[in-house]
Amino acid sequence: MHFLAVVAKRPAAGQTKTRLCPPLSGAAAADLYEHFLQDTLHIMRAVTGVERAIVYLPEAEQAYFSALAPDMTLYPQQGEDLGARLDNLLTAALSRGATAAVVMDSDSPTLPPALLEEAFARLNAGADVVLGPCDDGGYYLIGLRSPQPRLTRDVTMSTATVLKDTLAIAAELELQVHLLPVWYDVDTQPELERLHRDLRDQPAEVAVHTRRWFSRWNGFDR
Repeated sequence: MHFLAVVAKRPAAGQTKTRLCPPLSGAAAADLYEHFLQDTLHIMRAVTGVERAIVYLPEAEQAYFSALAPDMTLYPQQGEDLGARLDNLLTAALSRGATAAVVMDSDSPTLPPALLEEAFARLNAGADVVLGPCDDGGYYLIGLRSPQPRLTRDVTMSTATVLKDTLAIAAELELQVHLLPVWYDVDTQPELERLHRDLRDQPAEVAVHTRRWFSRWNGFDR
């Protein structure tokens, strides 16, 4: 069994995508993230033969995520920080019998589903760890064949050296690592502008929900 999860939070004005405020208002940023999340779920649904799950916060928001994705399994996030939460969800999935577990972010609405399929293929072929690098120094995806707590718990998340630090620990543990093609997530105004430009060159079926957000927030400056 393969396990594919996204880490997500309920969008809330003033609490979601705050690095985009300004130029966005809190309401616009929360609305943008909800559209990112909808596109992410669409990407996940394109991957066959996997259990799809949302690992969510806050814990009281199960009803929101159940309505958003009734076809996916829901798990509340558990852990004091992101590194602990990633380890907990990956270890739990592998302990339940998954032969490969992949968790992705919810900030990359144009990510090709083929990269998720490649992640599982590489794990099936013997890689211990698969990482999808972001060009800001982090990663959009991590996949494992067996629990590796240090890879997330011993790394300070949300820094420019997350990928580098993760690779250093993997080397220390003598793990076989496969790196997927570099992609990007959207946390800042330059990244949002890049996304806007990129969508002009992408097929119309890519990031349908995010396209609607751009059409509604004309100039995305409110």
